Amino acid sequence: MSAVNDTIFKSAVFLLTGIPGQEDIHLWIGIPLCLMYVISIVGNSVILFIIKTEQSLHEPMYIFLSMLTLTDLGISISTIPTILGVFLFNSREISLTACFAQLFFIHSLQCTESAVLLLMAFDRFVAIRDPLRYASILTLPRIAKMGLVFAIRGLAVIFPLPFLLKRFPYCQTNVLSHSYCLHQDVMKLACSDISVNSIYGLFTKLLTMGLDSLVIFLSYVMILKTVLSIASHTESLKALNTCVSHLCAVLLFYTPEIALSVIHRFGKSSSPLLQILLGYVSLLIPPLLNPIVYSVKSKHLRARIIRALIK
Repeated sequence: MSAVNDTIFKSAVFLLTGIPGQEDIHLWIGIPLCLMYVISIVGNSVILFIIKTEQSLHEPMYIFLSMLTLTDLGISISTIPTILGVFLFNSREISLTACFAQLFFIHSLQCTESAVLLLMAFDRFVAIRDPLRYASILTLPRIAKMGLVFAIRGLAVIFPLPFLLKRFPYCQTNVLSHSYCLHQDVMKLACSDISVNSIYGLFTKLLTMGLDSLVIFLSYVMILKTVLSIASHTESLKALNTCVSHLCAVLLFYTPEIALSVIHRFGKSSSPLLQILLGYVSLLIPPLLNPIVYSVKSKHLRARIIRALIK
């Protein structure tokens, strides 16, 4: 009994992992990662500031964009301490409580970002399908209610995960595969039956990202159908051009997530390095590139940013 207790006590902390086999150059990897975080936080903060202060940008499309930047900021802030801690300072230990808190924020914010991308698809659908009623359909109170409902959905669906993990004894190896905590990574270290966690984890993926991606796809089918019915070729291209930024954001978010899910479920013999790199891409690239894409593609937003910089 004493031996079991000692084993469980040793696993009161988890050990985070950077990139296996590349420990000698972790510092050099950490420098560009630090730069990426700075660009992400500054870029998203600037967009939030511009949208808040510019009255002309208080439109549905830019309000949804501000929601997206808020979730991107949250994901960046949630992962900064451990990722930079591992790569810059070789600080690998994380307590169970801190690990569970981090995975809760990462997963709930990812669910919320998926929902925001769905709302942005709905915004583009209404703007193209029924432009005359666009402002009356997407009013500020309605947008606020939709955002609140989906934020609550993300929190409610992910809320049980830390408690499902907390009931396990962790008496196996306590080394995680990433430099941050994820539910699927932590549950593999438990020395109990994890079937409930595995089923619930799959259920949350299907209920949130799976359902959202399906509705986004159907929205674009309807958008394409509407655009093809427009007689003017110039107007068709103009309508499609308003969706380019959102499509880029969707691809940046869902491509690594889908690839990771497929590898976790079916690619048991795949390279661990590939899983690790995809994990970093899914957490670091969307917050880094989303503000850049929207600043380049939206001339109204770009003009306000340039004017603010000149001032």
